[in-house]
Amino acid sequence: MRTSTANGSALFGPLLPFILLATIAILCLTPPVSGEAGVMVVALEGDITPASDEIVAEAILQAEALGFEAIIITLDTPGGGLAETKDITSQIERTSLPVIGYVYPSGATAWSAGTIILLASDVAAMVPGSIIGSAQPVSIGPTGTEPVNDTKVINAVVALAEEKARVHGRNTTAAREFVTTNLNLNAEDALDYGVIELVSPNLDSLMVEVDGMEAKNRTLATRGAEIVRFEPSFRLQVLAVLSDPLLAGLLLIVGLYALIFGLSNPGLGAELVGVITLALGLIGLGFSVNLGALFLILLGIVLLLVELNSPGFGLLGAAGIACMITGSILLVPIGSPDWYTPAEYKIDAFLALIAPTIVIGAFFVFALYKVAEARRRPTYSEKMELEVAEALDRIDPKGHVIYNGEYWAAEAAEPIEAGEIVEVVGKERMVLKVRPKE
Repeated sequence: MRTSTANGSALFGPLLPFILLATIAILCLTPPVSGEAGVMVVALEGDITPASDEIVAEAILQAEALGFEAIIITLDTPGGGLAETKDITSQIERTSLPVIGYVYPSGATAWSAGTIILLASDVAAMVPGSIIGSAQPVSIGPTGTEPVNDTKVINAVVALAEEKARVHGRNTTAAREFVTTNLNLNAEDALDYGVIELVSPNLDSLMVEVDGMEAKNRTLATRGAEIVRFEPSFRLQVLAVLSDPLLAGLLLIVGLYALIFGLSNPGLGAELVGVITLALGLIGLGFSVNLGALFLILLGIVLLLVELNSPGFGLLGAAGIACMITGSILLVPIGSPDWYTPAEYKIDAFLALIAPTIVIGAFFVFALYKVAEARRRPTYSEKMELEVAEALDRIDPKGHVIYNGEYWAAEAAEPIEAGEIVEVVGKERMVLKVRPKE
């Protein structure tokens, strides 16, 4: 019984990380039980990055699938990328659910990209003490951020801000001034200027005030609605970390130097670190998440195949497993924000994509474990050492012995008489090196 338990533990041990990964990932994708008469609240805090696009897209998918009444996007941001801002505003326009932009909490700012997202919302609201504005584009250079004065860029952003304001019946002049003169407005001034519809101190009062308002050909019924805060999945949490501009930049720099060092000094594994960190840095800066994830999965498989043909279980094997796990997390759910699918389908898609990766990874872990175990076992020659045999005839210096029922030629440094018990001290081709047993 003891032997059976040990073998079971040995087989189960290498698969444990993958079982834990699958359990955590499935739990992270489990949606709320019901969204009836509820309002989904999704927070955009800090810089607007590619992760912000994914967060809004996933929140919309979940809210539509579960039948929420509306979506509230709370804003507290210094700004972010123009491409990411346009993507979020497009998602707001495409969803069938009313979207309420809300600069929240007190003291929050929705500068730059945040202002344009607020203008694109079906209902715009601010909490007292919050500020919007300063939407002039800036570029990031060696000396820090610098205002962009290129009229082509400025006019494009002005047109974007004015159009969002015009569609929702808001002050287009203020929208222009946000970009051209970096106009800033507090909540009360924004209401007076016709930039927003409501000033509300908290979410509960906001629910009461927007109740009965018209948006996207429906009348909002939010009084007494349940407020459900959107919790990003594990995948989005990883992507949010990678999308931090400072971290993404550091990953690119570290990856580039590691790759250069690895190519000039092969064999130390630096080139491997360089490839992985470059891929993660590019994903963080907005490179296609799906392509980057597929690259990491393929790289992981290649590394595991190489590890099978190299001694031990070391850097290549560990890096391969890490690449496959990271790639799988970032890959799911694959698709475009244009696709609004039920939450159940999203979970099925997740399982369809993650299961093969787990199975393949588990197989390679098991195979590598068995290879490493086999390499740790002593060779046949090593097993023979210090085992005993019986001399069949006089060995001086050569003769014969019987070892484990087999006849072997033997050689000894000192004479050994027939019938003596000897110890095997080595093996050279088909000749055993022996000595008298002490």
